[in-house]
Amino acid sequence: MFLPSVEVNAMPTGNDQDPWERDKTTPVEFNSHLKKGFARVKPILSDGHSFFSLVIFVLLLLIGLSIWSAIYTIPSDSVAVVQRFGKYLKEVPPGLHLKLPLGIDSATIVPVKRQLKQEFGFITPGANDPYQSPDAREKDRETQMVTGDLNAALVEWVVQYRIANPVKFLFEVRQPSETLRSVSESVMREVVGDRTVDEVITIGRQEIEYEALLKMQALSSKYAMGISIDQVQLKNINPPKPVQESFNEVNQAQQEKEKLINEARRDYNKVIPLALGEKDQRIREADGYRLKRINEAEGDVARFDALLAEYIKAPEVTRRRIYLETMQDVLAKIRSKIIIDQSTQNILPWLDLNAQQGERP
Repeated sequence: MFLPSVEVNAMPTGNDQDPWERDKTTPVEFNSHLKKGFARVKPILSDGHSFFSLVIFVLLLLIGLSIWSAIYTIPSDSVAVVQRFGKYLKEVPPGLHLKLPLGIDSATIVPVKRQLKQEFGFITPGANDPYQSPDAREKDRETQMVTGDLNAALVEWVVQYRIANPVKFLFEVRQPSETLRSVSESVMREVVGDRTVDEVITIGRQEIEYEALLKMQALSSKYAMGISIDQVQLKNINPPKPVQESFNEVNQAQQEKEKLINEARRDYNKVIPLALGEKDQRIREADGYRLKRINEAEGDVARFDALLAEYIKAPEVTRRRIYLETMQDVLAKIRSKIIIDQSTQNILPWLDLNAQQGERP
C-alpha cells in the first residue's frame, strides 16, 4: 500500500520553508482562483441530481484528503517536530505516524543524525541546502581577510555540524542556518586577524581550526541554536592574486631552504655519529691496552717476587734452574750447534766462522 507523506515540512533551509512563514498568496490571486472555480461548478449546480452527486463527491474527496494528510513517514536519520495550530506539541521518532488532518497538525522533519556542512569561499554543485554554499556574489568577499600583520589572505573553509536539538533549531532562532554562516564568518575573521600571514598560510592551520571550533561551539550554545559543531576544516589559503606569484616564489625559496637544511642534517647525522663511535672505540681500545700492560707488569712483578723468595730459600738450585730454563729458550732458536767436551786434550778446537749459516763444519 502506497502511503505518501503530505503536509509534512522538511527541515527549514530557506525562507520558503520557514516554520514562521505563512501562505503568501495575495487576496487578488485567491479571488481570481475562486471565481474560476465557481464558473466551472455553476453549470453542475443547476441540475439537482448532479448537485447531489457533487456533494457526495466533495465529501469523499474531503475524506480521502483527510486520510491522505493524516499519514506520514519519517526517515531513519530524522525526527519530526509536530505542531498543533502552530504551537509545539511533541517530537516524533522515525517511522510511520498519524496526525490530525486538514492542517490541524503539521510535522517538520529535521535530519538530526545527518552531518551537514557549510562551505565558505567555494561552491559545490548540486547542493540542496541553500545555506551550504555561499551566494555567487558573496563567494569572493567571504574569503578576503586581513591578518594580524596587516597582510591580506584568501581563506576557504568548511564547517561540519549536526542538529542536536530540533526544537531549539526550529523555534529559538530565526533562520539558524543563516545565523551559523554569520557566526562562522565572524569567528574565522577574528581568529585569522590574530595571526600573521605566514602562520595562516603555512604552520598555523591546525591552531586556527581548533580555536575557531571552540569559539563557534561557544557562540552556538550562547545563541541556543540547537546546533552541535563537529569540525572546522581549512581548505585553500592563498595570498591575493596581485601578489600570488611573488608569494609563491618566496614560498618556493623557503621550501628550498628547508630542503637544504634537512640534507645538511642528514649528512650531519650520518657522519658525526660514525666519528663519535670510532672515537669511543679508540678510547676503549686504549683503555684495554693500558689495562693489559698494567696487568702484565703486575704479573711480572709478582712472578719475580715469588722467584726471589724461592731463590733466597735455595740459591744454588734456583740458579741452576734459571740457567737451564734460559739455555732451553736460547738453544731452541739456534739451528746449528757445536758441542765441545771441555775434558778433551791435545786437540785444537776450531770453529769456521766463515761457513754459511746452517752449513755443517
